[in-house]
Amino acid sequence: MLLYKKILTKLINKNISISTAESCTGGLLAYSFVKNTGSSKIFLGGYIAYSNQLKINDLNVKKITLNNHGAVSKETAAEMIDGIYKKNKAKICISTTGIAGPKGGTDDKPIGLIFIGIRFKGKIKIIKKNFEGTRLQIQKKCVNFIFQYLDNLI
Repeated sequence: MLLYKKILTKLINKNISISTAESCTGGLLAYSFVKNTGSSKIFLGGYIAYSNQLKINDLNVKKITLNNHGAVSKETAAEMIDGIYKKNKAKICISTTGIAGPKGGTDDKPIGLIFIGIRFKGKIKIIKKNFEGTRLQIQKKCVNFIFQYLDNLI
């Protein structure tokens, strides 16, 4: 069984709802759920907050957080999680913010740096990952990592 379908089946069987707040993955995470039959039973929805303005307006990320830490940071990932949870109270909330490339990286924040936020059972975990590859490969590796993480979490 494919990992995506395995996770979906687990979520449905345990009645665990999920929602996403994505930046660098641009909806690929949400699509990885909704491409499967039965996803409407657990997937509440997602936001693609690519710009800082949408992060502020739609997910209540604080301007001071973006100014002090940048969009690609554990702090922003955490605030994205809070924002999506307050909107729909999903049992699992996931955020992604990072630099998929091929441009935009710096010495401090290289291409492939992604912060993944996961909220489950009232606890928030922020995971810092560095993926290599093309833009799409980095996005896919991030989504695959999230599904592997969920497989161990639920």
